[in-house]
Amino acid sequence: MDNIEQIINRLYEKYKDCAGEGEVASYIPALAGADPDGYAIAVTTVDGKEYVLGDYDTKFSIQSISKVLTLAMLMKQMGEDLWHFVGKEPSGSAFNSLIQLEYEKGIPRNPFINAGALVITDRLINFNQKPKQSIIEFVRELAGSEDIYFDKTIALSEIDTSFRNEALASLMKSFGNINNDIEEVIDIYCHQCSISMNVLELAKSFLFLANAGVNPADGRQIVSSRGAKRLNALMLTCGLYNESGEFAYRVGLPAKSGVGGGIVAVIPGKLTIAVWSPVLNKNGNSSRAISTMEDFTTELGISVF
Repeated sequence: MDNIEQIINRLYEKYKDCAGEGEVASYIPALAGADPDGYAIAVTTVDGKEYVLGDYDTKFSIQSISKVLTLAMLMKQMGEDLWHFVGKEPSGSAFNSLIQLEYEKGIPRNPFINAGALVITDRLINFNQKPKQSIIEFVRELAGSEDIYFDKTIALSEIDTSFRNEALASLMKSFGNINNDIEEVIDIYCHQCSISMNVLELAKSFLFLANAGVNPADGRQIVSSRGAKRLNALMLTCGLYNESGEFAYRVGLPAKSGVGGGIVAVIPGKLTIAVWSPVLNKNGNSSRAISTMEDFTTELGISVF
């Protein structure tokens, strides 16, 4: 663990000019303007050490990474009851698939595909009078930063192109698995995906999952130790869309990715690592971030396996 700084320095030099094959996400128009050469690494440890390299001050929308944080909020509020409405299994289908959802009568396979995240957002409305405010305050507390906001341009761009998510919500509502107004659910969901952070803030916001559910910055219990174990398990099996198995094979860590180019991963009991590089592969994940994390666990000699 004493060689973290040397390792990430070597990795940054190795990959700084290798953005990887693919392209920046463009299906949400506001994401298309991201710098394809952008690259940043941050590592935070449970004992308070921080290491950053590259464009670590650059803010980016965390997109689907937000699904872990809203799930953590709801786990504390609903406990085991939430699993009546969403499953825990890898989907094996596209993250926005309607076919599987209809076949399984409106119960999404897991909380990290879009249908599952919409169910989580819907239930958060039931427990929070001002859901958007509650979400952003929760993330700010985890990251230890007030300089975290919804990117309104990205949120509105997502809302304008949310036809598939609206269809998913409508289908689930027909099965009785969405309680609230669909327009409100979509609005909150698109705003949570638009949360703008840098890699250091992102790494810090996941430290509670490396520390048995406790935020090491303030000692606050975010989820129970069992809840942290279960969140890590879900990230390992479902966190990188249809590349979750490949990521577990190559990197060996619980992780969550987003189409904004970020990936954050957890070594339980030790640290978190966040990497941002917006060029995405065919699975919607940052290829440079995956390669960086693969080499990181290899050189550090630590993974969950």
